[in-house]
Amino acid sequence: MSDHRVLVDSSVWIDYFKSGNIPILDRMITEDLVCTNELILTELSPFLEHKGRYDILENLLELEMIPLSIDWQLIQKYQLLNLQKGVNKVGIPDLIILQQVIHKRISLFSFDKHFKLMQDYLNFELIA
Repeated sequence: MSDHRVLVDSSVWIDYFKSGNIPILDRMITEDLVCTNELILTELSPFLEHKGRYDILENLLELEMIPLSIDWQLIQKYQLLNLQKGVNKVGIPDLIILQQVIHKRISLFSFDKHFKLMQDYLNFELIA
């Protein structure tokens, strides 16, 4: 794992909220390496509000926020590359996350298997 910021995907947060037991995430939080973006918060916030988990939402909002700068042409290029490599059904939100971690040179912590597949031909650090 690198010693810089780590964007934690919603797949990890959801598992963490359910189990409360992801030691590597606890360590990253303690070392102040975790960051988020508006897309991930948008995926998580409605559920947390619905469940009345404002305490968790407040903690997430205190994380460093990495601004999104979407390059649609690059996202299209990534999706074309995915199709050429046989990696199908990668959603636009995940491509936006991918573009951000590559552009900002930050690590991604995700349990989504398609990120592992994309790591074979795109240059980004994945913690899985």
